[in-house]
Order: sequence, then structure tokens, then C-alpha cells
Amino acid sequence: MSEQDEAPPGIDPSTPSVARMYDYYLGGKDNFASDRAAAEKVMRMLPNVRHIARENRAFLGRAVRHLTEMGIDQFLDIGTGLPTRENVHQVALERSPDARIVYVDNDPIVLTHARALLADNPRTTVIDGDLRDVKAITEHPEVRAAIDFDRPFAVILCAIVHFIGDDDEARSIVAHLREGLPPGGALVLSHGFNGDLSDRAIADAEAVYSTTKGALRVRDRETIAGYFSGLELVEPGLVHVGAWRPEHDLEEDQTAAGVLGAVGLVPPARHAG
Repeated sequence: MSEQDEAPPGIDPSTPSVARMYDYYLGGKDNFASDRAAAEKVMRMLPNVRHIARENRAFLGRAVRHLTEMGIDQFLDIGTGLPTRENVHQVALERSPDARIVYVDNDPIVLTHARALLADNPRTTVIDGDLRDVKAITEHPEVRAAIDFDRPFAVILCAIVHFIGDDDEARSIVAHLREGLPPGGALVLSHGFNGDLSDRAIADAEAVYSTTKGALRVRDRETIAGYFSGLELVEPGLVHVGAWRPEHDLEEDQTAAGVLGAVGLVPPARHAG
């Protein structure tokens, strides 16, 4: 995609997009020169960012696969990003043909691609929504029509909460979604981890993302773990995404910067009494 390609209404190709930068990390082609330039800056500071992005995507697939095997057949994927391989609906529907999937994003290009891809798929819904207005998402009539909030469902927040710059706002958003889960429901979350990054490297990366109409805030392990408050973590708990139930044995350097991920389950008796 280039600036000469037709962009959806409201899109300024000269302004980088978080979703399109992620698409570039994954080797996709749905990005503009501005996205590639911004992504390349990040890659010079964090040479393994492409590997981390691919590991994060693989974590998402493994998490959805695990949850469908547990019997969960409803998924609310917020900040879905551009379609790629092993999207949530593909993984879920392969194992649970009656599954329902709702994709939420606020990037016009993401919405255009997702709606085109899923136009003939009655098990999926795509809505325009902003994580910062989380109540509008959970109360959206199309979300309520697709997801039965009284039955177990999974909320997916993969590599999205770290674009909420304010710590209190991020905590409040995740708490709202977590508390809305019924017994047996699940939270799938991955988040940028500062680990052994220097303050200068963090500041430089945040400066690049400040040009995307958003913000980047990598956080420490304790803060990320707090998003799962009250939930029971599926083994192996909160780990680097590549180390979450990998297909092959993997030694994890717990101090290394990257992306941490986990799957938390609502205990069956949480709302009892």
C-alpha cells in the first residue's frame, strides 16, 4: 500500500497508525510509508520487535484454542487490528462451529478490511469502538446481540492496553471488562513489558508512538499482573508471550523486555452469595 493508493475516508496516510505499524511488523502489506518509517525507527531501537509481534500473535491463537477446548464459544476481541493468519474467528470456529466472535476497532482501515473479510460470515460481528470508551463497547447493541453476557465468554485485549497512556485509566478500563465477565469467563491480555529496557529506550519508543494519535506506555510485571486481579491464571501464569504454552520447550528470561501475556479465568463461585 502506498500514499497513492486510495485510503478510506478520514484517513491521513501521512500519519502513522498503531494497527498498520503492527501489520508491518507481522510482514503485512496494509500499511503506508509513514507507518513503515515509524516502525523502522522502533525496530532500530528494539531489533526484536518483529519477533515479539509474531510471538504475540501466536500467543493469541494458542489462548483462543485453549479456551475453545474448555468450552468457551464467545469472544469479544477489542483492538483486533488488521486481519492476518489465524484470526480469532478462524481458530474458534475450527473447533467450535457455533462460536460467536465480535471484533472491535476504531481504525477505519481495520474496519474496512474486517467487514469485507467477514461479510458472509454470520458468526462474526465487526463494530467501531474505542477502548477509551469501554462502556460504549459493552453496551453496544450489536455486542449485546452477539454475546450472551450471562454465559462464559472471553474478552481479548492483546497488545492494546499499553496504548492507554494513563495508568489509572488503563486499570479502570480493564477492571470494567473483568468485572463484567460471568463465572467461567476469561480475560486474555498481553502487554508491553519494560523489563531491562533503559529509560532512554523507553522514552524514544514512546516518542515514536506519540506521532500515531495515540500513546505507548510499557509497564512493569506487577502492574500487568494487577489487571488479572481476582482471576485464576491458567498455567503457566503471566509470562513472555512466547513462553505461554509453546509448541516447543522455551527457556524464559524473566527480566527481558518484551510482551507479557496470560489467560485469567473467573472462579465459578465469584458472584455467589
